[in-house]
Amino acid sequence: MWNKRQADAVLQLANDISTALQRDLPDDVIDAAKKALLDFVGVAAGATNEAVVVAVRRAAEQWHAAGNARIFMAGKTTPALAALVNGTMAHAMDYDDTHPMGGGHPSAPCWSAALALGEHHEIGEKEVLAAFVTGYEVMAKLGGGGAPGVGRSLQRRGFHPTSVFGHTGAAAVACAMFRLDARRTAHALGIAATTAGGLIGSFGTHSKPFHAGKAAMDGIQAAQLAAEGFEAATHLYELKKGLLDAFIQDHAVEVPPLDFDQRWELLGNGFKPYASCRATHASIQAAQTLATRVGERKITKVHAQVDPTALVASGILSPRTPLEGKFSAPFCIALALRGYRAVASDFNEATMRDAAVMQVVPVVELEAVQGQSLHAAHLDVYLDGGEHLHADTDIVLGHPENPMRWDDLRIKFQGLVEPVLGSPKTQRLYAALRNFDQRGSLREAMALLTGASASGS
Repeated sequence: MWNKRQADAVLQLANDISTALQRDLPDDVIDAAKKALLDFVGVAAGATNEAVVVAVRRAAEQWHAAGNARIFMAGKTTPALAALVNGTMAHAMDYDDTHPMGGGHPSAPCWSAALALGEHHEIGEKEVLAAFVTGYEVMAKLGGGGAPGVGRSLQRRGFHPTSVFGHTGAAAVACAMFRLDARRTAHALGIAATTAGGLIGSFGTHSKPFHAGKAAMDGIQAAQLAAEGFEAATHLYELKKGLLDAFIQDHAVEVPPLDFDQRWELLGNGFKPYASCRATHASIQAAQTLATRVGERKITKVHAQVDPTALVASGILSPRTPLEGKFSAPFCIALALRGYRAVASDFNEATMRDAAVMQVVPVVELEAVQGQSLHAAHLDVYLDGGEHLHADTDIVLGHPENPMRWDDLRIKFQGLVEPVLGSPKTQRLYAALRNFDQRGSLREAMALLTGASASGS
């Protein structure tokens, strides 16, 4: 089971969460949390008019629930519903941050919960930030371990770690902000565990981003129920008769220790330069280095060596929609070889009809290489006439060993937000988020995210 040399994993976890706001966060952790916030708000605002966002926002508005938590670019409602919509927004373009060791996409559920509760309950920015860090650490540690670890093992069995552990991460955020004691926090975690789910088979549909929003909503609800005396099973984070026993029934998994004293998972956060499944990124990066040499010439064959996870998460071979294209390694490779940047605006109906791109998709062969890093790819491209091109990605951009820095994130943020808010408001929003540990920054950011009524609402 997950453990810290204690007999009961969930009680130790609950104790860590219940005392989280008493910790002094190191400066580099605070900086990393603000980077995650900037990226979260950028990808969420940029997805304002995505079809899944319009649908979830309309459904939430039909509840007519009173509250003081902002739905980005819309009205206010109760924190759980705001987190549902905002979490879905953040994951809608599959452009949000990832935990490289398998914990999923932590910011979408954790920042959604933290901001909604912080605004509604008028909680200070430093506490909101600390609660987010708590949720991120819980989610990443539970789902960590790399290829043999928990998150990757769930993926191979058809479960989405963002949904499974997003519930727990968001519950941890809410428990910390409500200042629940360890006993009630343990019950909240039990509620989160029994509501966890999310299927890999949903990738390429609206359900995948909904996983993140629903996790944020359910995490808040779990903490609210526990605060009111709701009692749940508190053994569900043990290997036997718990969450892992149900999801990984053969127990073929290496469960990392749940230790909050040794390292900060947030310092290893991964950001996305490309608006597609992370499992496609190493191949995209390799393909982009060959694009100018390929030009408009006919490609007869592409052989890509990828990590086995890429076939699970991005194995749609014949995508029919732009959303399916985000989870198709062949499509993403073809897009990059034809000179596209693979940013949000490149996944549209026009590129799906681009004959130069679609000619390449069926000639891409994916070879899963056991032991190869998810953050590496090796590409061989064969052109009409016999020319052979080769490119490698050793560590993809956005990985902690090849990080996106503040300037990179600012450029990404501006590209996503300026079409929605315009340049002056985007600059003010950037400043508020960049300095989020200062008093008043939460109120300033939310005021800027009111926007005009989004089209389609």
